[in-house]
Order: sequence, then structure tokens, then C-alpha cells
Amino acid sequence: MIQMRKGLSGADYGWGRLGSLEYIYQGMPDLSYCVLSALLTNTVNSIFSDVMKILVIGSGGREHTLAWKLVSDSCRPKVFCAPGNAGTADVATNIDIGGEDVTGLLAWAVENRPDLTVVGPEVPLCAGLTDVFQKEGLRVFGPSKDGARLEGSKNFAKEVMSAAGVPTAYSESFSDADEAIKYIQQQPGALVVKADGLAAGKGVFVCADTEEAVQAVNTVMVDKSFGESGELLIVEECLVGEEASILALVDGENVVMLASSQDHKRVYNNDEGPNTGGMGAYSPAPVVTDDLWPIIKEQVFERMLTELKKRGIVYKGVLYAGLMLTDSGLKVLEFNCRFGDPETQAIIPRIEGDIIPAMEACIDGCLSESMIKWKDEACVCVVMASGGYPGSYENGKVIEGLDKVKDQENVIVFHAGTKLVGCDLATAGGRVLGVTALGDELPAAIKRAYLAITKIRFDQAQYRTDIGAKALKRL
Repeated sequence: MIQMRKGLSGADYGWGRLGSLEYIYQGMPDLSYCVLSALLTNTVNSIFSDVMKILVIGSGGREHTLAWKLVSDSCRPKVFCAPGNAGTADVATNIDIGGEDVTGLLAWAVENRPDLTVVGPEVPLCAGLTDVFQKEGLRVFGPSKDGARLEGSKNFAKEVMSAAGVPTAYSESFSDADEAIKYIQQQPGALVVKADGLAAGKGVFVCADTEEAVQAVNTVMVDKSFGESGELLIVEECLVGEEASILALVDGENVVMLASSQDHKRVYNNDEGPNTGGMGAYSPAPVVTDDLWPIIKEQVFERMLTELKKRGIVYKGVLYAGLMLTDSGLKVLEFNCRFGDPETQAIIPRIEGDIIPAMEACIDGCLSESMIKWKDEACVCVVMASGGYPGSYENGKVIEGLDKVKDQENVIVFHAGTKLVGCDLATAGGRVLGVTALGDELPAAIKRAYLAITKIRFDQAQYRTDIGAKALKRL
């Protein structure tokens, strides 16, 4: 007789009780089998433990959002964050292990046997964390090292897209700066220059003319601003249109697309200034109209999964498609192998009910649309950043005013770069806070988020005042 974990409600998973296999196939067999499989593949100690244990890896606003959502699951898990931040400390137990320290994370996981590990950032995924955890019998929500190459190498992603027939911008790759510059000088108009490897969202340069493109090549390949990530470089046509982010849960075969969102990459209003990791996001994005959803699913996600399987890669976890919606149709700008940041802060609060069953279904290969349900509200996240970001900035600025928004209805402040210094909350990164609000409609959510921001202070804080403005023009 298999006993359920304390706090785990069978009714929440589509069946009333778990006692023998006969019960499993009554009601919703696929969903029930998935949950049973998740239980059986854990260690005996984990199955019979009082509380489910989840490890969240990372330290940003995305990880605070994930921890916040996971702890509210009906099974009431115990959540650990490595390393976490001052915000995750309010909902989880922080562990003093860096999010990129795969060896240290593995040692902790082998000793503590979390039932599920949720990986936030791309670096540990590209370093093969999922692979080494799985060898120790640990369950991980996140793709293998081979799958994570879609983000770890823009050249690899382009090559897979081309083979799969996924619409994308025309591009060429270069390992020599002089050859790249020679090519650029033969191309009229705007171009996009990208460092091939990981660059924390800052390795993409949208260049208005030849001079800017040449400067970008020198930054990437001559100055080596991104180290080994810039040893290979992509030059592609500059697409014109409106961007949207579509994240999907994937179990290797099935795709469940999450609500649409739109990120704001440039640091200043009106999409001006250098690229950042993201200055805000909102969901849903009205630029993604109903007629586009089946096209996105087939032309983007299904084609990619098919091509990856041909290469022996079974992709499981989150697959993020950055899209440009042009007059001639949708084009894929990039793929990411994890939840977006700050898109996660705008999407996750809109999920109604549990998310853990869907994550476990991705691992077990039995994902279904019914596992994710949505609230009707819109959501917006506005990032408050350190002065100087994405360039150099100072840490240690005392943050005030969070107590004034703590009880504000439908407002959540997700921490990104924060730490406790004595009794004070202080800045500890470029992006500091994600001030997030829900509203019946997008205008109400935007108004609520910016009202909250007026109550929060730290020296040299900067934020955009136009998050969601593009959407308002379409309403």
C-alpha cells in the first residue's frame, strides 16, 4: 500500500485515493499514472517522508517567483534555494551554494535527496547539471546539457532552426573579426551582432548602421568583453516588428504553451539604450493574437522538438522562444532553455492552482494541457535597477518602503539583487526588485505596479516608466 505524502491531496491530481493500481486508471488515467510514476521514481525515504522537498537553483527575481509559487502548492513542499536572496529567505530556506557551483549543488542534493530540483538560470543547465543529477537518481526540471545548447550556442540554435524549417532571420557566423567586418561592410542598413555563447542577455547588439556593427564586432571579438562566449559571432539581418515571448512546458513529445508575454530589453524608455537582462514584462501580450497560437506551436515548438529528436536529444523542461512578429510572419529571434526573467514574474502569478504536477509530468513524459489553468487577470512586472546598470553600479544601497506595499492588494515584490546587511535590506545586483501587480485588465495592473514603486526607495534607483505601453496601444 503506497501512502501519500502528508499534505498531498489526491483530489487535486484528478483521483480520490491511491491504494492499488486499479484506482489509478479510474477518472483521469494519464494524469494519475504520471503522479504515481513521480512517486515511485523517488527514493523510498522521499516517498514516505512527511513533506516533499524541492531545491530551486538560482538567486534572482525568477527564482523568488518560482519559490513563491512552489510553496503555495497544495502539497505544501519544503523549498530550498541555492543560493537564493533576501526575498527567497521569506518563503524558503536559503543554502550558501552558488547557482553555478554544480559540484557543490550535487553534493548537497546527494546528501539531502530533494524530490524535485527546479533550475532557474541557464549557466548550470549548460554546464550539465541535469545530467549529473540524473545519474544520482535525482529528478530535475530542466533540459540536459545537449538540450541547453539551444541557449548556450546561438550558432547551434540557428543550425537546428534551419534544419527544422523554423522561420528565423538570415545569418552568418564568424570566428575571425576581420572576416566578420568584411561581411558587414558588404551589407546595407541595420544588422544584429550576437556573441555565440552565454552573456547574461547583454551579448546582442542591434546596430543601426555599419559603424555600429563594426564596433560591436570589436567589443565581442577584439576586446573580448564576453570572454569565450565571443569566440564565435553571429551577424544577422535586423528584423522589424514587435517582439513577444512564448514559454512552453515540454516533456520531450508534448508541448503546453504558457501565456504570452512581452519583455523590455533596453534600459531606457522607448526601447533606447543598451540591452539588459530585462527591465520589465507584462502578460498577456495582445500582439499575440488567437490565430497565431497554432502557428507558433507547429512552426516553432513542434518542429524544433522533431529535429532535436532526430539528433538524439529529448528535450524536457521549459523551452522559451523569443519571437519577432513581422509583416511577413513570425520569426524566431532566439531560444532559451529556462524560464525567462522577468517574464516569469509576469506569467507565474497568473497560473491558477498547482504547478508541481506539470513539472513532474515534464520529467515523466505525460504532460497535458489540463495541468495548467489560468486566471483572467493581467500581470505586469516593473524592474527597479541599480543606477548605472547594465554598466557598472554600486551595491549596498539601503532599500526602504517595502513595508508600505507588503499588504497592498494584488502586489508582489519579487527580489532579484538583494541581501540583508545587519538589519537593513540592501541592493546586491544590477536588477534589484521586480515590482509586480495583477489587475482585471492590463491598465489596472500597470497603474497598481507604478503606484507601488512610488513607495519604494533606494539611492540611484532607475526603472522604465513605459512598461506595457505597447500593449495599451492595442487595447
